Amino acid sequence: MTRHSLAWPALFLTLALGACGAEQAPQQRGNTGGAAPEAGYVVLSTQDVPLEIELAGRTSAYETSDVRPQVSGIIKSRLFTEGALVEQGDTLYEIDPSLYQAAVNQAQADLTSARATAESAKAKAERYEPLVAIEAVSQQDYTDAFAASKQAEARVAQSEAALQTARINLGYTQVKAPITGRIGRSVVTTGALVTNAQAQALTSIDRLDPIFVDIQQSSADMLALRNQLAAGGAVPGSTEVKLTLEDGSTYAQTGQLQFAESIVEPSTGSVTLRAEFSNPDGLLLPGMFVRARLSQAVARNAILVPQQGLSRDPRGNATVMLVGAGDLAELRNVVAPRTVGDKWLVTQGLGPGDRVIVEGLDRIQPGAAIRPVPAGSSSAVTSNQ
Repeated sequence: MTRHSLAWPALFLTLALGACGAEQAPQQRGNTGGAAPEAGYVVLSTQDVPLEIELAGRTSAYETSDVRPQVSGIIKSRLFTEGALVEQGDTLYEIDPSLYQAAVNQAQADLTSARATAESAKAKAERYEPLVAIEAVSQQDYTDAFAASKQAEARVAQSEAALQTARINLGYTQVKAPITGRIGRSVVTTGALVTNAQAQALTSIDRLDPIFVDIQQSSADMLALRNQLAAGGAVPGSTEVKLTLEDGSTYAQTGQLQFAESIVEPSTGSVTLRAEFSNPDGLLLPGMFVRARLSQAVARNAILVPQQGLSRDPRGNATVMLVGAGDLAELRNVVAPRTVGDKWLVTQGLGPGDRVIVEGLDRIQPGAAIRPVPAGSSSAVTSNQ
């Protein structure tokens, strides 16, 4: 067999293998491209959204009273337990009343004497009155008797006032609680000398139920809120306030916002908001730091986008992927200034009815064909895994 006769079978085999490879290549390329990826989407709608903020706050007593003596003397006894709850009017200290009881006795005696003098002067004036008409006594004598009677009545009034003052001072020897609340430690002990209007308080009482929480908000944020309300994009929110305590737990009671101060603290640039909370168990104590959550405004016709459907570029600009015309993926820039729960609040760039892709984003490119399905469907979830 010649060399040419051996080459022809090899040539035919090579052409046949090439033809098979050419038929298989389109099929392999088709498998590589595959079908359009599934995209799980949510349909946007508008709703009214409370705009919650969290601010730092500090607790303060509803009422505070420093207990000071109103008379001078020696502390005879202390009649309360430090740290206990006292009621308004309870006797806290007893000051030695001896001198003040003596002053009451003297004032009582002076009053008795003044009344006796007044009765005598009045009787004399009454006797002179008919005698002056028949000129048995002179007009001057009657005038003097009448004046003496009036002076005696005035001395009675003065003595009564002096007796009242003495009794008040005697009552001040019983140092009573001016308010109901939790009493602190006693600064003085039995036998200590105290003086009227001294600078140092004997003890202090704090009313803790209810209790105030003073919340600090920057004046810039408050101004922005007022501008937003004035523009009509939001309406005033609820006055309810919730607290997070220092250990991260949530306080069970819900408070009410009472007022906002009308001045800005120059050193911090903040405005104080005051909320009132019920504190039946005394869990909140004055001076505690807390975090307060409140909704000062409600955004009207707001649009919320799930967080997984929104991303940000290196410059911080927010973007979302939409189901566009012809089932093509559309990348759109939006404005999303804050989160509300697990969603982004979008103020510009989206409208009701837009379909935002939230599943399968890792296989979708802008402008590429997609197969949109409602988010949460089994196929969309499978394609997202």
